[in-house]
Amino acid sequence: MIKGINHYNLRSDEETMGILKDFYINIVGLKLGERPAFKSKGFWLSAEGKDILHLSSTPNNELRDHHTNSTFDHLAFSASNMPYYEKVLSENNIKYSYREVPEIRTKQLFFKDPVGNGIELIFIA
Repeated sequence: MIKGINHYNLRSDEETMGILKDFYINIVGLKLGERPAFKSKGFWLSAEGKDILHLSSTPNNELRDHHTNSTFDHLAFSASNMPYYEKVLSENNIKYSYREVPEIRTKQLFFKDPVGNGIELIFIA
């Protein structure tokens, strides 16, 4: 039986992986965590001590298309301190949109990472 989401993985060449690592740490607010010594290079990023994003290198540092059409739309993070995120996104010239859903008492910010993956930050009102 499924109990929830464990983590998600983004796989890229090493240069892009470094860009994504910096983005998810400096913009989204994840922390660099411990990663087992796998054959591929990579990073595990965590929130509240739980690894939730794995960044892995492609075999032979293979380049992959960015901003491609796929069925993946976004990943949502629970967050707090919406004014902080609005400031960080604005200061880093990252376009974002805002939505409020009163029925479930949430406010949401939507934006893209450097390779086009969608991110949603959910703030409980």
